[in-house]
Amino acid sequence: MDSGIDWHWARAALDWQLELGADEAIGEAPVDRFALEAAEQAARAQPAAAPQPERGAAPAPMVAPAGPDPVQLATEAAKGAGSLEALHAAMDAFEHCELKRGARNLVFCDGVPGARVMIVGEAPGREEDLQGKPFVGRAGQLLDRMLAAIGLDRSSSVYITNVLPWRPPQNRDPRPEEIAMMKPFLARHVELADPDLLVIMGNISCDALLGKRGITRLRGKWTEAEGRPAMPMFHPAYLLRQPAMKREAWGDLLELQAKLKALG
Repeated sequence: MDSGIDWHWARAALDWQLELGADEAIGEAPVDRFALEAAEQAARAQPAAAPQPERGAAPAPMVAPAGPDPVQLATEAAKGAGSLEALHAAMDAFEHCELKRGARNLVFCDGVPGARVMIVGEAPGREEDLQGKPFVGRAGQLLDRMLAAIGLDRSSSVYITNVLPWRPPQNRDPRPEEIAMMKPFLARHVELADPDLLVIMGNISCDALLGKRGITRLRGKWTEAEGRPAMPMFHPAYLLRQPAMKREAWGDLLELQAKLKALG
């Protein structure tokens, strides 16, 4: 029997559904999602009555939320790391950050441990996740040129890490709870690397180390983080999107160079 639907029309309809994300048929019959949503809204509008205790019965005790505190566990794990190698192992064994399950590699560091300058980036991107090193994509190439302009190099005079060691899905911004549970590891990382000063690149890094955001306002001004002089700067990825801001970044690099000379 001729249904009146030709092959090209059916193929276009299928492509449209795939584009919307419908890539698998789960049920044998269609589901009216609008009716389900209306029913759920009606159920939410009628809160369930709390059960009344029996007369004379003691009130029910408050129940603490189940599960360990990941921030406390991270703090204990970081505190127990006596070296950078031990810290790497502690982070690799930490199972309470969901980002780990979707990442290919733990991105720990690059550069020279003990270097005078420690750069703290935000989170790994695709290339970093693949190679297991921070700042190796286009942003990393720009960072290398920026450092070379003031006589620095990751192979001899700079140490680099990130706030998060695992790549967030689709390079989304890290969530507050993810930053919070990784912050103890970052603080211990700075302590063990023991740089003279920190370069804090991007809003996420400022959030983790300074407790504030607003890189346009913070950049170029010396502050203190983890007991050391710290300079917030634009992230190289931002400079790739906004090349007009490279002038301000150059000024920040000159400030960094002058600070190193002043520290001797």
